Amino acid sequence: MTAWLWLLATLAAAIGGYLLGWPAWQQYRSRESRDLNADRYLAWRGRASRPMERPHEGMTREERRRIYVGIGLAVVAVFCLVGFFTYR
Repeated sequence: MTAWLWLLATLAAAIGGYLLGWPAWQQYRSRESRDLNADRYLAWRGRASRPMERPHEGMTREERRRIYVGIGLAVVAVFCLVGFFTYR
């Protein structure tokens, strides 16, 4: 395998990891932000439940899976980058 193929594999894995993981992370963060804003609005209106009663939903199974696959592809990208620099 030539050095350029290592570099190409690095780029493909990094781009794939980004395209899989980043949108899932953004969905999670925007949902958490919306929930917090809704709680603030209800508190302002005087109709909020107590803070401890609000369950924390966390990530969905699909978001968690996509983030884990993105992290896995990032690890592959680092491995390929090391292969690129150590290839003779």
